[in-house]
Parts: sequence; structure tokens; C-alpha cells
Amino acid sequence: MTTPIERTGIFQLAGSAQGSALVFLQALSFWGGIDSETGDIIDHSHPGFGENVAGKILVMPSGRGSSSSSSVLAEAIRRGTAPAGILLERPDPILAVGAIVAEFLYDISMPLVVCDISGIVSGDRVAIGLGEDARAIIRI
Repeated sequence: MTTPIERTGIFQLAGSAQGSALVFLQALSFWGGIDSETGDIIDHSHPGFGENVAGKILVMPSGRGSSSSSSVLAEAIRRGTAPAGILLERPDPILAVGAIVAEFLYDISMPLVVCDISGIVSGDRVAIGLGEDARAIIRI
């Protein structure tokens, strides 16, 4: 049995979530990369092509442009086809806008966290929670 790992992070949008990790070393654009109706990765050039992000904890270094990714993420959150949460190595203002807009318009929160993502592999069970000091607590 492996020992659980716990680390802290900084919320771009606070919230709690849990799910199976879907980890990519390559950034993913939601605009042209994700089908908001299904949650499927549709970018043929991405290593995750054909995978589904719905209900997963999406883990990647960062998002990848376009500014329209905000609207695709917000729509996926509304439809219930978005990741349960996203962990990034670097802040991403475009994804943050999408998550914030979805929370504001639809009252649906999807946590977006900047943290150390090393050692997380696809299939790991990940939980995101709120620590005492308003920092994100990530348990793997």
C-alpha cells in the first residue's frame, strides 16, 4: 500500500473536488481541444486524443491559448462535461476566467489550483480541499 501524498497549492478558483487523475505533460487548449458536449479530447495532435476529461482531475503544466478556451470551459462546466478540478504547474488566466464565469453564471464551482504536479500519474485518486489558511490541500 502506498503512503498518501499531501501538498499545498494556490487556488485560482477555490473549491473542493475529487476524482481520478488524468495527467498530461503537454498543455491542452479547450478551444478546439475539448468537445464541450461530451468532454472528449478532440485535438488530434494532443497525446490525450480520445480521452474524456469529464469528472476527472485534469493535471497538466498549463492551459494552451486561445482566449476562447474560457467559453468552452464555462460551457463544459454548465453541461457537466468538464473536469471535476484542474491542477496546473503555472497560473492560467484564461482557464481561470472560464471557471469564474461558470461559478458566477451557473453557481457551479470547479476548483483550479496551481501546485507541484510532479509524481501524479493518470489513475491516481486525487482530492482537492480548502486548508485553514485558504490554501488548496491536494491529497493523492
